[in-house]
Amino acid sequence: MTWELRRATPADVDAIMLLETSIFVNDAWSTAMMARDVADPSCYYLVAFPPDEPQRIVAYAGLLAPRGAIEGDIQTIAVHPESRGHGLGRTLVQTLVAEARKRGAREVFLEVRADNPAAHGLYRSLGFEDVGVRKGYYQPDNVDAIVMRLEIPAPAAKLAEDRP
Repeated sequence: MTWELRRATPADVDAIMLLETSIFVNDAWSTAMMARDVADPSCYYLVAFPPDEPQRIVAYAGLLAPRGAIEGDIQTIAVHPESRGHGLGRTLVQTLVAEARKRGAREVFLEVRADNPAAHGLYRSLGFEDVGVRKGYYQPDNVDAIVMRLEIPAPAAKLAEDRP
């Protein structure tokens, strides 16, 4: 399977919300919350779609990382069930981390449902570490959130200096 990624726009919010409400049935964000974040310059939201169907959003992910802040937060990520298991979630997270680095972040946080071992395993495989638990964070299901952190190393490459 192949997909293309692009930055989300306000025109994508309805398609994002179709996924949001079907995947996060009991704790979906409101349309107003999603629209606010998609339009916020401190946020960076991506959508994924099949190359030949740009209107069919199969995944989205969002980052809150104001330019110059040392921390970023992956706000949300969702992949349609039919598109799971092919590396799309991994690609979305890696792209958000790269954007956080460009914006100056040195660490990225996220929360994952304690009852979602697949997502937890994905984040661990990408280098995120468990740093805490938020009891009953996901409501109304009363499911704990595992708080995870990824330290972003400073870029290793430096500009070549003028040589004599």
